[in-house]
This record gives sequence, structure tokens and C-alpha cells, in this order.
Amino acid sequence: MPNLYLVSLGCNKNLVDSEIMLGRLSSYDIVDDPKNADVMIVNTCGFIESAKEESIRAILELASYKKEDSVLVVTGCLMQRYRDELMRELPEVDIFSGVGDYAKIDELILKKQSLFSPEIYLQKSNTKRIITGSSYHAYIKIAEGCNQKCSFCAIPSFKGKLQSRSIESIADEVKALIKDGFSDFSFIAQDTSSFLRDFGIESGLINLIDEIEKIDGVKAARILYLYPTTASLSLIERIIASPKFVNYFDMPIQHINDDMLKIMRRGSSKEHLKELLIKMRNAKYSFLRTGVIVGHPGETDDRFDELCEFLSEFRFDRISAFAYSKEEDTLAYEMEQVSPKTITKRLNKIEKIIKKSIDESFKNLLNKTIKVQINGISSEGEMFFGAKSIVWDREIDGEILINDTQIKDPKVGEIYDCLITDFHGDKLLGTIIEH
Repeated sequence: MPNLYLVSLGCNKNLVDSEIMLGRLSSYDIVDDPKNADVMIVNTCGFIESAKEESIRAILELASYKKEDSVLVVTGCLMQRYRDELMRELPEVDIFSGVGDYAKIDELILKKQSLFSPEIYLQKSNTKRIITGSSYHAYIKIAEGCNQKCSFCAIPSFKGKLQSRSIESIADEVKALIKDGFSDFSFIAQDTSSFLRDFGIESGLINLIDEIEKIDGVKAARILYLYPTTASLSLIERIIASPKFVNYFDMPIQHINDDMLKIMRRGSSKEHLKELLIKMRNAKYSFLRTGVIVGHPGETDDRFDELCEFLSEFRFDRISAFAYSKEEDTLAYEMEQVSPKTITKRLNKIEKIIKKSIDESFKNLLNKTIKVQINGISSEGEMFFGAKSIVWDREIDGEILINDTQIKDPKVGEIYDCLITDFHGDKLLGTIIEH
């Protein structure tokens, strides 16, 4: 049986595609050392410059491990975006493909054939996946492509317009995963809150929530990446009212200054953003995450200061800040650029605000009892169980170190009551007190 080594780069949407490839290659033995691999796959990210550089480094590193009969495959967003250039400059690679052929990866390897299908791949309900990283949580991709026209983003240029899966297909996938022991689900897409708008349905996510709630075995669910112009108050109210969807609100605002929102073509205003965010924040057990871009063309000192003031005053639980990346095939590419020195200076200031915001979020949990799920051995070693709040996303929101428990042998994936006792750095400490 041949050995397989796979590197999945970028977002969790890419991870789902990688898990689909693993499902197609389930007859292979997965190895954790490329030196032992007969087939090596890099699923690339092509979103911003740093991600592109990471992808190229990964490709060249794996190429250095190639044996006489081994095969190196490069697929994903970077390949779709820079197809001709990369095929010309990477002779070390045996097979190239883009974002339309994940479910054909076994055939491509068998034939040693490169392929770029004209359409992006949209998952079907009977698609086999091998879930990685968790025995109880799975990401569910509900759509591909994006209808938004943000000035800084090139994704629509190589992913195309929004294409939604059917609710029936998504529900069938969730039911199949429940049979395999999964109980916690995060629903994701490039343009999640526009789900089913390509079919003229504005209440797509609400309809999806209605359907998922009917499925026995779903212990917790959350929706990632709400876009401001398509995340309605009625959708937020539906999430708040749901007995299964937790109050997890991840809405990248990118900026708060009205002039910047227009320049960035976000289709929203400061007033509208605040209306949505206040509705989210006032929900019981709510968790607010946002993202901002620092140094986008047009960002003056005054506009940046307004962003800093807002982030300092509004109680976000998590904030991600990204330095603006000048990308081909975007409107911002031709705009007058902010100097790298200024961007670095602003990013350093934002990061201090982020640290304070996270500390405040942690302090608000001290001496409170919350619902958590056990992940297994912690990142700090076997002295602790690692856990997460049931509201949090699986990976990006942090870790709770369980240093004491009144329950004998807590089970991975089970939900327990946990008293938060302390925090150090980016880790909370807690005691399991009751199932």
C-alpha cells in the first residue's frame, strides 16, 4: 500500500478540500514524514502575499524529499490563481490542479495527469471525507465562491461567483458524520451569510438552521464569517433563539471609518455595523470575533485612530488584525499605497489593543461556570486536559487547561460544566465540576 503525505495550507475551507482528497485516497497509508511518502500533496493558499510565500516554501521543501518513483502534487487556490506561471517555474512538480478537481485526485495520481476543470468543485452529499484534527468536531462547507466586491480581495477572480450547496446535501452530510461519532459542527464558506442567494433566497442561513435543528445528535453548531451586508438582524435573532446553534458571531468588519468602508467597498456603514454588533453582544453567552485590515490604501492617521478607538471601546472577545497585502486583480492594487513602515507601526499599535481585549474577555470569565468540550491532552502536555468552550471555534479561539476535575475520566467530545479559575497568557485554567 503506497504512503501519502499531505500539507493543507490556509483556511479551514481548504482543510475541508484536503479531507475530501484524503477520502478519495483512503487506500493510502498516511505518514507524518515526507521522507517516507510515495505521494506528496500540497493544497495551497493564494489569498495574500504571506500565504503565497508559505505555499511556495512548502512545495520546494517537499520537492527536496522526492524519491525516484515518488509523485509531488500541487493543487488549490494558488495553483488556480497562478496556473501558467507555476507550471512553468516548478519542474519539480509532477501533477498540477486547481480548485475544481479535489474529487478526482485519485484518478490524476493514477494517470500522472494535470487537470484544471473549468468549474470550481462543489461538494455532494455522498462525498467521502476523512476528518482530521478532532474526533467530535467537523467543518461543513456550505458554498463556494463569493459575490462580494471588496477592493482588497482577489478570491472572486479565481473562485468565481457564489455557488451554494443544497440544504438537503448539507443535512445528509451532517447525518452521516453523526453516525461516525461527530456531534459539533462549524458551517463555513467564503461568503457564508449569502448562502442560497444564488437561488434568489435571502433567508438561506435561517432555513439551514431550521433544518439542522431537526437532526438528532447535533450537540453544538456555529456559523463562521458573517458578511455585514448580508447578515441581517433576523438572522442574528434566529441564531440567538436556536437551541443548537451557539451565539458565536464571527463578522470581519475590516474597518469602522465610513470613508474607509466605502473605499474598501464593504457595502456597509459604521452605523449599520454597530447595530449588528450591539445585537450580537447583547445576546446571552455571546462570543464576538472580528477581523480588521491595517494600512489599506486611503487609511489616513485620523481614520486609523477611529478604528483603534472603536476596537478599544467595543467589547470584542477576539480580534484578528492583518497588514494590507497588495494583490493583483483587485481594485486596491492601483490605488496609492500606504508605506510599509506606516503599516508596521499601525499594526504594532493594534496588536496592543488586541492583547488588552483578549485579557478583558478572559477576566470576564473568571469564577464563572461555562460549558466546555474536552479535546484530549492539552498543548501543554499530559499534566492537563485540553478543552474549549462549546461556543468557541475548534482552533482559533484558544484553549482551556483543565487542571482538576470532579468527574472521573472525562471523555473527549463530551460537554461538561467547567469553573474558570485563572488565566495565563493565552490560556484559561478551569476545573470540571459537573457533567
